Amino acid sequence: MNITCTPLFTEQLKAILAPMAKANPQSAKSFKLYLDTILLNLPTKAKKYKPSIFFDDDAVRDIEHQGCTVPFYHDREKNTYIILGIIDNRYEA
Repeated sequence: MNITCTPLFTEQLKAILAPMAKANPQSAKSFKLYLDTILLNLPTKAKKYKPSIFFDDDAVRDIEHQGCTVPFYHDREKNTYIILGIIDNRYEA
């Protein structure tokens, strides 16, 4: 079982972590560490996450983490989870 992150996820995560690290480095580290733990456990926990609100496909599900949404796709053929991005919902108006 493989877990792959798209370049979009990497860029979006950097954009979320940068201001967080500037305000409170320990908080940013904790956020990233817990997110990494969630992603590493994804193969055994994927079924618990709800279908994505962003995609009309049952193979795409959303992880909610501290005000952020992480959509991921399960490619059953390749036995891979693809982390599509991370959306920061904390500051929506």
